[in-house]
Amino acid sequence: MSRISDATITRLSQYYRSLASLEEGGQEMVSSMALARKHGVTPAQVRKDLSCFGQFGTRGLGYSVCQLKETIARILGLHRIWNVALVGAGSLGSALISYKEFKRQGFHIVAVFDNDLDKVGKKRRGLTILDIRRLPQMVKKLDINLAIIAVPKDAAQSVADLLIKAGLKMILNFAPISLKASPGITIRNVNMAIELEALSYRLVADKSFRPGNNPQLTPV
Repeated sequence: MSRISDATITRLSQYYRSLASLEEGGQEMVSSMALARKHGVTPAQVRKDLSCFGQFGTRGLGYSVCQLKETIARILGLHRIWNVALVGAGSLGSALISYKEFKRQGFHIVAVFDNDLDKVGKKRRGLTILDIRRLPQMVKKLDINLAIIAVPKDAAQSVADLLIKAGLKMILNFAPISLKASPGITIRNVNMAIELEALSYRLVADKSFRPGNNPQLTPV
Protein backbone atom coordinates (compact mmCIF):
# COMPACT_ATOMS: atom_id res chain seq x y z
CA MET A 1 0.00 0.00 0.00
CA SER A 2 2.86 2.39 0.71
CA ARG A 3 3.87 2.22 -2.94
CA ILE A 4 0.53 3.58 -4.17
CA SER A 5 0.71 7.24 -5.18
CA ASP A 6 -1.45 9.94 -3.62
CA ALA A 7 -2.80 10.70 -7.10
CA THR A 8 -4.07 7.13 -7.45
CA ILE A 9 -5.76 7.24 -4.05
CA THR A 10 -7.39 10.57 -4.95
CA ARG A 11 -8.77 9.08 -8.15
CA LEU A 12 -10.07 6.04 -6.24
CA SER A 13 -12.01 8.40 -3.99
CA GLN A 14 -13.47 10.06 -7.08
CA TYR A 15 -14.41 6.70 -8.62
CA TYR A 16 -16.05 5.71 -5.35
CA ARG A 17 -18.31 8.77 -5.39
CA SER A 18 -19.27 8.21 -9.01
CA LEU A 19 -20.07 4.56 -8.31
CA ALA A 20 -22.20 5.52 -5.31
CA SER A 21 -24.15 7.93 -7.51
CA LEU A 22 -24.61 5.29 -10.22
CA GLU A 23 -25.79 2.76 -7.63
CA GLU A 24 -28.34 5.23 -6.29
CA GLY A 25 -29.60 5.64 -9.86
CA GLY A 26 -30.08 1.89 -10.21
CA GLN A 27 -27.22 1.24 -12.66
CA GLU A 28 -25.71 -2.23 -12.32
CA MET A 29 -22.69 -2.17 -14.66
CA VAL A 30 -20.20 0.50 -15.71
CA SER A 31 -17.27 0.51 -18.16
CA SER A 32 -13.80 1.95 -17.67
CA MET A 33 -14.66 4.33 -20.54
CA ALA A 34 -17.68 5.70 -18.66
CA LEU A 35 -15.68 6.19 -15.44
CA ALA A 36 -12.86 7.80 -17.39
CA ARG A 37 -15.19 10.33 -19.02
CA LYS A 38 -16.58 11.37 -15.64
CA HIS A 39 -13.12 12.18 -14.29
CA GLY A 40 -11.16 13.45 -17.29
CA VAL A 41 -8.76 10.51 -17.51
CA THR A 42 -8.27 7.69 -19.99
CA PRO A 43 -9.86 4.23 -19.67
CA ALA A 44 -6.31 2.87 -19.46
CA GLN A 45 -5.71 5.06 -16.38
CA VAL A 46 -8.85 3.74 -14.70
CA ARG A 47 -7.79 0.15 -15.36
CA LYS A 48 -4.25 0.88 -14.15
CA ASP A 49 -5.50 2.46 -10.92
CA LEU A 50 -7.71 -0.53 -10.17
CA SER A 51 -5.06 -3.07 -11.14
CA CYS A 52 -2.89 -1.81 -8.25
CA PHE A 53 -5.28 -3.68 -5.97
CA GLY A 54 -6.25 -6.75 -8.00
CA GLN A 55 -8.27 -7.82 -11.00
CA PHE A 56 -11.75 -6.38 -11.39
CA GLY A 57 -14.50 -6.51 -13.96
CA THR A 58 -15.29 -8.73 -16.91
CA ARG A 59 -13.97 -8.10 -20.42
CA GLY A 60 -16.80 -6.88 -22.64
CA LEU A 61 -19.15 -6.28 -19.69
CA GLY A 62 -17.28 -3.84 -17.47
CA TYR A 63 -17.53 -3.61 -13.70
CA SER A 64 -20.33 -4.40 -11.29
CA VAL A 65 -21.17 -1.00 -9.81
CA CYS A 66 -22.07 -2.45 -6.40
CA GLN A 67 -19.09 -4.79 -6.14
CA LEU A 68 -16.55 -2.22 -7.31
CA LYS A 69 -17.94 0.43 -4.94
CA GLU A 70 -17.69 -1.97 -2.00
CA THR A 71 -14.17 -3.04 -2.99
CA ILE A 72 -12.96 0.55 -3.23
CA ALA A 73 -14.63 1.30 0.11
CA ARG A 74 -12.55 -1.45 1.70
CA ILE A 75 -9.37 -0.24 -0.01
CA LEU A 76 -10.00 3.27 1.35
CA GLY A 77 -10.96 1.98 4.80
CA LEU A 78 -14.55 3.20 4.49
CA HIS A 79 -15.98 -0.13 5.64
CA ARG A 80 -15.23 0.65 9.29
CA ILE A 81 -15.55 3.48 11.82
CA TRP A 82 -12.59 5.78 12.47
CA ASN A 83 -12.55 7.85 15.67
CA VAL A 84 -11.35 11.39 15.04
CA ALA A 85 -10.06 14.10 17.36
CA LEU A 86 -10.60 17.73 16.40
CA VAL A 87 -8.27 20.34 17.85
CA GLY A 88 -9.67 23.86 17.60
CA ALA A 89 -13.24 24.84 18.49
CA GLY A 90 -13.33 28.16 16.66
CA SER A 91 -15.41 29.02 13.60
CA LEU A 92 -13.70 26.50 11.33
CA GLY A 93 -13.69 23.76 13.95
CA SER A 94 -17.41 24.29 14.62
CA ALA A 95 -18.13 24.05 10.90
CA LEU A 96 -16.16 20.80 10.65
CA ILE A 97 -18.08 19.30 13.57
CA SER A 98 -21.30 20.06 11.69
CA TYR A 99 -20.08 18.54 8.41
CA LYS A 100 -22.32 15.48 8.05
CA GLU A 101 -20.30 13.87 5.24
CA PHE A 102 -17.56 12.92 7.74
CA LYS A 103 -19.90 10.63 9.67
CA ARG A 104 -21.52 9.21 6.55
CA GLN A 105 -18.07 8.10 5.39
CA GLY A 106 -17.20 6.53 8.73
CA PHE A 107 -15.17 9.39 10.27
CA HIS A 108 -16.67 10.10 13.69
CA ILE A 109 -15.45 13.16 15.56
CA VAL A 110 -15.51 11.83 19.12
CA ALA A 111 -13.56 14.55 20.94
CA VAL A 112 -12.97 18.29 20.51
CA PHE A 113 -10.07 20.09 22.19
CA ASP A 114 -9.16 23.73 22.72
CA ASN A 115 -6.88 25.77 24.99
CA ASP A 116 -9.37 28.63 25.39
CA LEU A 117 -10.85 28.25 28.88
CA ASP A 118 -13.89 30.28 27.78
CA LYS A 119 -14.72 27.45 25.34
CA VAL A 120 -13.70 24.46 27.48
CA GLY A 121 -16.77 22.78 28.97
CA LYS A 122 -19.18 24.15 26.39
CA LYS A 123 -21.04 21.98 23.88
CA ARG A 124 -20.62 21.71 20.13
CA ARG A 125 -23.07 19.34 18.42
CA GLY A 126 -23.38 17.24 21.54
CA LEU A 127 -19.63 17.13 22.22
CA THR A 128 -18.13 18.81 25.26
CA ILE A 129 -15.04 20.85 24.41
CA LEU A 130 -12.10 19.46 26.37
CA ASP A 131 -8.96 21.13 27.62
CA ILE A 132 -6.09 20.44 25.20
CA ARG A 133 -4.05 19.18 28.14
CA ARG A 134 -6.35 16.14 28.31
CA LEU A 135 -5.57 15.10 24.74
CA PRO A 136 -2.98 12.35 25.45
CA GLN A 137 -5.30 10.74 27.98
CA MET A 138 -8.37 10.89 25.71
CA VAL A 139 -6.55 9.55 22.65
CA LYS A 140 -6.05 6.29 24.51
CA LYS A 141 -9.42 6.28 26.28
CA LEU A 142 -11.46 6.88 23.10
CA ASP A 143 -9.23 4.84 20.79
CA ILE A 144 -8.72 7.82 18.50
CA ASN A 145 -7.21 6.98 15.10
CA LEU A 146 -6.99 10.31 13.28
CA ALA A 147 -6.76 13.99 14.12
CA ILE A 148 -7.86 17.25 12.52
CA ILE A 149 -6.05 20.50 13.27
CA ALA A 150 -8.16 23.66 12.97
CA VAL A 151 -6.14 26.19 14.93
CA PRO A 152 -4.27 29.42 14.00
CA LYS A 153 -1.02 28.80 12.17
CA ASP A 154 1.12 29.98 15.10
CA ALA A 155 -0.22 27.13 17.23
CA ALA A 156 -0.44 24.42 14.56
CA GLN A 157 3.07 22.94 14.88
CA SER A 158 2.89 22.61 18.67
CA VAL A 159 -0.53 20.94 18.31
CA ALA A 160 0.88 18.54 15.71
CA ASP A 161 3.79 17.72 18.03
CA LEU A 162 1.34 17.01 20.86
CA LEU A 163 -0.78 14.75 18.65
CA ILE A 164 2.26 12.82 17.47
CA LYS A 165 3.55 12.46 21.01
CA ALA A 166 0.13 11.05 21.95
CA GLY A 167 0.61 8.32 19.34
CA LEU A 168 -1.34 9.65 16.36
CA LYS A 169 0.27 9.16 12.96
CA MET A 170 -2.46 10.47 10.63
CA ILE A 171 -3.28 14.19 10.73
CA LEU A 172 -5.42 16.45 8.55
CA ASN A 173 -4.20 20.03 8.89
CA PHE A 174 -6.44 23.01 8.08
CA ALA A 175 -4.03 25.60 9.49
CA PRO A 176 -2.44 27.73 6.72
CA ILE A 177 1.06 26.38 7.29
CA SER A 178 3.00 23.28 6.26
CA LEU A 179 3.82 21.22 9.32
CA LYS A 180 6.97 19.23 10.03
CA ALA A 181 6.93 15.63 11.16
CA SER A 182 9.30 12.71 11.43
CA PRO A 183 9.17 9.76 8.98
CA GLY A 184 6.19 7.50 9.53
CA ILE A 185 3.82 10.40 10.23
CA THR A 186 1.36 11.42 7.50
CA ILE A 187 0.12 15.00 7.49
CA ARG A 188 -2.27 16.17 4.78
CA ASN A 189 -2.44 19.96 4.47
CA VAL A 190 -5.68 21.60 3.35
CA ASN A 191 -4.87 25.24 2.61
CA MET A 192 -8.05 26.91 1.39
CA ALA A 193 -6.25 30.18 0.70
CA ILE A 194 -3.94 28.43 -1.79
CA GLU A 195 -6.93 26.85 -3.53
CA LEU A 196 -8.64 30.26 -3.81
CA GLU A 197 -5.42 31.80 -5.15
CA ALA A 198 -5.33 29.13 -7.86
CA LEU A 199 -8.87 30.09 -8.83
CA SER A 200 -8.08 33.81 -8.78
CA TYR A 201 -5.11 33.14 -11.07
CA ARG A 202 -7.49 31.51 -13.53
CA LEU A 203 -9.77 34.56 -13.38
CA VAL A 204 -6.85 36.89 -14.05
CA ALA A 205 -5.50 34.68 -16.83
CA ASP A 206 -8.88 34.41 -18.52
CA LYS A 207 -9.49 38.16 -18.44
CA SER A 208 -6.03 39.62 -18.92
CA PHE A 209 -3.69 37.24 -20.71
CA ARG A 210 -5.32 37.01 -24.11
CA PRO A 211 -3.80 37.45 -27.57
CA GLY A 212 -2.98 41.12 -28.08
CA ASN A 213 -3.45 41.96 -24.41
CA ASN A 214 -0.09 42.12 -22.64
CA PRO A 215 -0.36 44.06 -19.37
CA GLN A 216 2.71 45.49 -17.69
CA LEU A 217 3.50 43.63 -14.49
CA THR A 218 4.20 45.76 -11.44
CA PRO A 219 6.73 44.35 -8.94
CA VAL A 220 5.32 43.72 -5.46
